[in-house]
Amino acid sequence: MASNSAPELLPGTLYLLILLNRMLVKGWLASEWGVSENNRKARFYKLTPEGRKQLDKEAGEFDRLVRAIQLVMRTA
Repeated sequence: MASNSAPELLPGTLYLLILLNRMLVKGWLASEWGVSENNRKARFYKLTPEGRKQLDKEAGEFDRLVRAIQLVMRTA
């Protein structure tokens, strides 16, 4: 890849970037620029306290869905 060309995006990469940006805007993630283990510029993300609350909420909803499916599977 030439130094002045745009990076090649793999399938799904754009979706991930949009998702990360939405989570940043909602305050669920914080990010900072740094240097990776490969000595390359990289953006690092971490969950904020608000993000932890959202994760706990969604994990609870997922657990309820799994229990409902298990109940249906047992009675079928």
